[in-house]
Amino acid sequence: QVQLVESGGGLVQAGGSLRLSCAASGDTFSMYAMGWFRQAPGKEREFVTTISRSGNTTYAVSVMGRFTISRDNAKNTVYLQMRSLKPEDTAHYYCAASSSNSARPSYYGYWGQGTQVTVSS
Repeated sequence: QVQLVESGGGLVQAGGSLRLSCAASGDTFSMYAMGWFRQAPGKEREFVTTISRSGNTTYAVSVMGRFTISRDNAKNTVYLQMRSLKPEDTAHYYCAASSSNSARPSYYGYWGQGTQVTVSS
C-alpha cells in the first residue's frame, strides 16, 4: 500500500505559478505510475497529467505547455509545476498511484487527500 500526502496549494493570481508536491510512503514508490487529477465544485474529477515508472509523461490538452510533472524516486515524491495559471485551473488537486499508467481515475488505487488551488482573475 501507498500513502500519499499533497502540499503546495494556495491562492495565486492569474498568470502566476505554483508547485505541488506529493510525498509517498509505504510501498516502493518507483513501482508506481503517478498521476495528478483535479476536481472543481460541481464537476467530475478530471485527468491532469501522469508520469510512468520510467518517466514518460502524458498531459491533458488544457494544461499542455503550462504544467510539468516530474518525480524524484530517491525522495518518494512527485511534483506538479504549474505556470501561467488561469482561473479555470481552480480546483482541488489530487495525486494518485497506479500499477499501470493511465489517464483514467479508475486505474488508480491510491489517492491523497488533495490540495486546493485557487486562481484569481
